[in-house]
Amino acid sequence: MKLLFKQRIFSWFDSYDVYDQNDNTVFTVKGELSWGHLLRIYDAAGNNIGHIQEKVLTFLPKFEMYIGNKYAGSIRKEFTFFIPKFDIDFKGWYVEGDFFEWDYRIYDSTGGIVATISKDVLNFVDVYELDISNPEDAIYVLMLVLAIDAEKCSRR
Repeated sequence: MKLLFKQRIFSWFDSYDVYDQNDNTVFTVKGELSWGHLLRIYDAAGNNIGHIQEKVLTFLPKFEMYIGNKYAGSIRKEFTFFIPKFDIDFKGWYVEGDFFEWDYRIYDSTGGIVATISKDVLNFVDVYELDISNPEDAIYVLMLVLAIDAEKCSRR
């Protein structure tokens, strides 16, 4: 399953639209005023299906993922010098990124690829292509990409 994740240009808070390969809107993400990033995820019908919330006052950035209002897991930036790494407390997954922080791979606990994420660097706004092995994991992969993007935005 391929998804295209695009940031909206004109919005007060972080807002994104997520499209499938046929340009149909699959998810909409809307940022809210909060201490730290708070991003709510809506399905195509406008139903709130989950959110990610940045935990404040932590040494390294940490984001918690929620499906509905139920805690699903977390992602925390690890301390590294060159290649970005994240500690994921969810399904035994782990993430590895490249030096430029444009491309990432998400792996399951056996080393199988859950998803690959590629950033299109020739756009004015953040645009990511998500290639997801299992469509049932789409919402979780989206949450991880949102957290990684929010962490990068916090450093700028």
